[in-house]
Amino acid sequence: MADKLKIKLSIADRVYPLTIDPAQEEGLRKATKEIEAMVKQFEQSYAVRDKQDVLAMCALQFASKVTQKTINEDSLSDETAARLQHLVTLLDESLI
Repeated sequence: MADKLKIKLSIADRVYPLTIDPAQEEGLRKATKEIEAMVKQFEQSYAVRDKQDVLAMCALQFASKVTQKTINEDSLSDETAARLQHLVTLLDESLI
């Protein structure tokens, strides 16, 4: 069994102890910094009564980024497939 690493991450004034694979540490720490920056931005920009509201907005923003990236990649894949099919057609026509 691989060695596990125990770390503590602080998000929205709460500490979360985690046991992780060492390879995950950098990504988790970067994600924590992004969340903290986003929390600070939301708190400065909007009248926030509850940290849960801020965290919900952070979750929504992260989820929308991932979803939009997936949509963009799917669109690009469709476009690439269409171009490749066009090239195949051109090659077939030139070989006849």
